[in-house]
Amino acid sequence: MEDLLEFLLFAVPIAGGLGLGWYLVRKKITDLRLELARQAGRAERPDPEKAELEERVRVLERIVTDRGYSVAEEIEALRDTGKVETADSGVPLNIARKEKA
Repeated sequence: MEDLLEFLLFAVPIAGGLGLGWYLVRKKITDLRLELARQAGRAERPDPEKAELEERVRVLERIVTDRGYSVAEEIEALRDTGKVETADSGVPLNIARKEKA
């Protein structure tokens, strides 16, 4: 009877520890599978920001590869329309008149 008691005193905690360890490992695997599924669902959804950037890149590629397009002429046209009026556009600077020290 004493041998059985000693056996149970050692076997029950060991079996309990193994059972708890098995449970924790299975729980971790389940959590990781759920996270992986969530990540996969996120990757499948189209990102509106990414779609907008892709469209902008397509437009830029079209501009660069279009043979009839003259980038220099377009830049000059933008410069001509974007001129800032110089009359009354800020505080006048009297550069000719120097400060007396």
